[in-house]
Amino acid sequence: MRQLLFFVLLLLLPLPFSVAAFELENPECIAPAKPKGGHDIMCRLLAASLADALLIDTSIHFMPGGIGALAYNHAINVVGQKPNTVVAASTGTVLNLALGKFGRYTVADVRWLGAIAADYGVIAVRRDAPWQTLSELLKALKTNREGTIFGASGSIGSQDWLKMALILDKAGIDPRIIRYISFEGGGEAVHALMKGHIQVFPGDITEVAEHFDNGAVRVLAVFADKRLTGKYTSIPTAVEQGWNVVWPLWRGYYLPPGISDDEYRWWINTLYRLEGTGVFAREREKLNLFPMFMVGEEFDRYVKEDVQKLRGIADKFGLER
Repeated sequence: MRQLLFFVLLLLLPLPFSVAAFELENPECIAPAKPKGGHDIMCRLLAASLADALLIDTSIHFMPGGIGALAYNHAINVVGQKPNTVVAASTGTVLNLALGKFGRYTVADVRWLGAIAADYGVIAVRRDAPWQTLSELLKALKTNREGTIFGASGSIGSQDWLKMALILDKAGIDPRIIRYISFEGGGEAVHALMKGHIQVFPGDITEVAEHFDNGAVRVLAVFADKRLTGKYTSIPTAVEQGWNVVWPLWRGYYLPPGISDDEYRWWINTLYRLEGTGVFAREREKLNLFPMFMVGEEFDRYVKEDVQKLRGIADKFGLER
């Protein structure tokens, strides 16, 4: 109730003069991966929301490379002080930072804007796959793993690999002996699944939503603490199948490090307006995302705490930093 009241007051009150004086020109959202993955979806969500509520046109720029490292470097060294550039990010971005996959850069080198949606990990296969349940897949991997290839966004140590590793570890299978192919984004990995180049996709529900809707994929498990709502109610959780693995993730954005405090506040106020007026809620539903909203200093603290938590999980599998 207090949050709702804050939204209402924010809509009624004028912005501080210095913030109102800032005008966003030619905004760009960078998706640090190939098209049709989670970062693409988040850039489309932001672009549609800004167009709907503020009549602002936003361009989307795909920048695959290093599973987000190229875009992170670009935001710091090329964009620098430009407030019109937003970069899509997720829990996976922070995991890569925790493992040192972005070189000398750390979580402190950009300005964390906010998380405006939640997503959940899944284990998905094609509809003609021989496994009907997660337990069937894990049992098959114990007896004959040679013909089964996993593939997802990111290399060994990425969040998709890590969620796979957690479930395999629960089943007594060493994840390091499983064949795994790395892709630049979930969209590319799902395409490989559809073409039969990989057999198992340990990705996110948003990334397979379209193929789930048309019956092309079977989701063996979702890594949520309870079944998802709406059209996903038929998907069993890993927990209810006896495998205690839960992997929710946030999806949001960061900004270049050199922007001013006024420009940073403009973005925060804008996100509050889009959330408070229901614009984000409509776009989340269209794009098969789930509610979450955390911005500004609260989100910055959350991200930095996330780094420590994810390092602990990664250490379990001996992943190097």
